[in-house]
Amino acid sequence: MNTRLALVIDLNKCVGCHACATNCKSWNTGGMFGPLTDHEPYGKNPTGVWFNRVQTYEVGKYPNTEVMYLPKSCMHCKDAPCVKSCPTSATYKREEDGIVLVNYDECIGCKYCSWTCPYGCREFDEYDGVMKKCTLCVDRIYNENLPEEERKPACVLACPTRARTFGNIDDPSSEAGIKIREGKGFKLMPEVGASPSNHYLPKQIVKIQIDEDEILARKHVIVATEKKVSSYAEVIAEDIAVP
Repeated sequence: MNTRLALVIDLNKCVGCHACATNCKSWNTGGMFGPLTDHEPYGKNPTGVWFNRVQTYEVGKYPNTEVMYLPKSCMHCKDAPCVKSCPTSATYKREEDGIVLVNYDECIGCKYCSWTCPYGCREFDEYDGVMKKCTLCVDRIYNENLPEEERKPACVLACPTRARTFGNIDDPSSEAGIKIREGKGFKLMPEVGASPSNHYLPKQIVKIQIDEDEILARKHVIVATEKKVSSYAEVIAEDIAVP
């Protein structure tokens, strides 16, 4: 069986907290593929290297709008355009697990890979003069000094809603494979032909029927708080109007 390690991200669970991005930054800035340099982080025009970014979109038309979060990092494509475009072969794909990496010693910072990446997931480090990107925490997932449950990408470990799953997507019995199959997982921009390994689970519209008595009870809580009374009974006893 082939091994293709990747992330499966549930857009229905992502709340846009950026925990994945910050924990990724924390782990990788001191790891073997760091540092992730920042430039004037507290200035007017801060810039820096991030392996993982969370994009925010507003969808729908007023008044029926909602916010959607799209976490995005290197997709570790099966047919990666960045690998083909690199003139020095600094960007390469590992045969044993499908992870795409960059050899900093061979990278000349020409940015060809960033021009050919259809997902905009390459980062140029102005300080080191090389291209950098998500490594799926390859220096962590194979680290036998860590407990087995911690041998996962930093972003997966940090997600408070467990929106991220890591595993071998070519194994239909793995947790990642099951989620793709049962959760109708999809690839981002399949039309570009890169065949990204990372998958997303679609955001779903959920309708909840709320009982009118529950709505009234919630209003009583708000009024009780504003009027500084201690119980629902006092609200009703004092005949406080509920808006």
